[in-house]
Amino acid sequence: MPVHLSARLCALALSLLLIVFALPALAGPFEDGVAKFANDDFSDTEEAIGVIASSGNKLAFPIISALQDGRLMADPDSKKVYVTGTDGKSIDAATGEAVASVPDSASAVRLNNRLRRSVDAALGGLTLQSPDVGTRLQAAQSVFKSHEETALEAVDAALAKENNKSVKAALGDARAAILLFKSDATEVEKLEAVATLKARGDQEALALLTGMGDQPASVTKAAASAIGSIQNSLAVWSMVQNAWYGLSLGSVLLLAAIGLAITFGVMGVINMAHGEMVMLGAYTTFVVQEVIRTRYPGLFDYSLLIAAPLAFVVAGAIGVLIERSIIRFLYGRPLETLLATWGLSLVLQQAVRTMFGPTNREVGNPSWMSGAFEFGQITITYNRLWILLFTLAVFAILLAMLRYTALGLEMRAVTQNRRMAASMGIATSRVDALTFGLGSGIAGIAGVALSQIDNVSPNLGQSYIIDSFMVVVFGGVGNLWGTLVGAFTLGIANKFLEPVAGAVLGKIAILVLIILFIQKRPRGLFALKGRAVEA
Repeated sequence: MPVHLSARLCALALSLLLIVFALPALAGPFEDGVAKFANDDFSDTEEAIGVIASSGNKLAFPIISALQDGRLMADPDSKKVYVTGTDGKSIDAATGEAVASVPDSASAVRLNNRLRRSVDAALGGLTLQSPDVGTRLQAAQSVFKSHEETALEAVDAALAKENNKSVKAALGDARAAILLFKSDATEVEKLEAVATLKARGDQEALALLTGMGDQPASVTKAAASAIGSIQNSLAVWSMVQNAWYGLSLGSVLLLAAIGLAITFGVMGVINMAHGEMVMLGAYTTFVVQEVIRTRYPGLFDYSLLIAAPLAFVVAGAIGVLIERSIIRFLYGRPLETLLATWGLSLVLQQAVRTMFGPTNREVGNPSWMSGAFEFGQITITYNRLWILLFTLAVFAILLAMLRYTALGLEMRAVTQNRRMAASMGIATSRVDALTFGLGSGIAGIAGVALSQIDNVSPNLGQSYIIDSFMVVVFGGVGNLWGTLVGAFTLGIANKFLEPVAGAVLGKIAILVLIILFIQKRPRGLFALKGRAVEA
């Protein structure tokens, strides 16, 4: 064999050996970063997160997501790292190749609170370029909360490309949060960050400004001014939130009391079973939803629209039956009507317990009543908003019925002067039955609404009967406008007193104030002449 050929073969063999043994050393920064997860050291894990998040590798997002969910497994013996998917399949984190199984010696990579913030920031940076607007917005909010310096580059890159107004604002907030805590940020950048957070003006911005630590004097002064401004703004928004809660509670009280105002005003009957009419409406909703779930699941979003008229019919029919069989024998004896209807309420509760059991029943929220949205610095839930609108619609329909229908005319006539109405040919006994049925039917509709915000149980009505009487007496017996004003006034007053005095003392204070008010105005806010007054 020639000498030069032998030398070439030796050189080739040596090159192959060098390639084989040098491959691990030439793995690259991404592979080196993945390998650090197997060291079981928090510092190495933090370094690995930063390297992988900035690598641009397509495996970066699956790896960081798996780390967040506890699905990133590291084998300390082989120093290999695996990503276990939600479907149970696993891949090699460094190469992306599928593996048959993860070694028994592998365990989930550990995280502490600091690393969790780093993971949140890394995931936020990785999803800032997502084509989905919602994903980008969520990512920007995640970066804002973590305010990790490593995400600044990704935020700047996303800001340069972003066209959506909401996402761009969220990215600006995230950038400000990062710069506020960035040690090498300039004074000008920190002042701009303070101004951005001041404009945001929410509780999270206040927390960042309060906890930013030592800063230059000008930044500290600007932050103090921003903190004061945000606190004043939040105090105003807190009052707005309490007012909304009060309107929400007032709508519930109005819905529960409006039927009572009719029966109490027209008939002078103290109906302690009114709460059970509300309860029957809620159970009607439950039955309707059960039928829909088992037979017509596609109609679930329409379940409340179906249940509302049925609840009115069921509760109204039972109301007419109660008036014809019990109440009509007790007119002019309010104490006896109170005792009789209280006993009737116990009978109805026990009947429902026998039919449906004593435990709470599940009534679901249709999709259009689920969730919430932000308005300024307050949160408004869709179910409360729809109940408020529904209550106002019921109130408007009832007013129109009383004003423009024959039954409404007869009811107003009986309310104003029963003897004169009877002498004019109005069948007052029929009006009494229909009035009691109408009040009970409206209570049934109230049960449909209350099933969305309260437990459906045999005791549902008892939670609202006392409050309903307070609303009716405070607003003026038999006056619907008084009931409206009384319900919202008591609801708002209750929600403003609760933070100061607590829930129980707040209710006691409301009761004392009503007693004092009734001493001055025995007929309530809006006095109305009726049979009770004539007596």
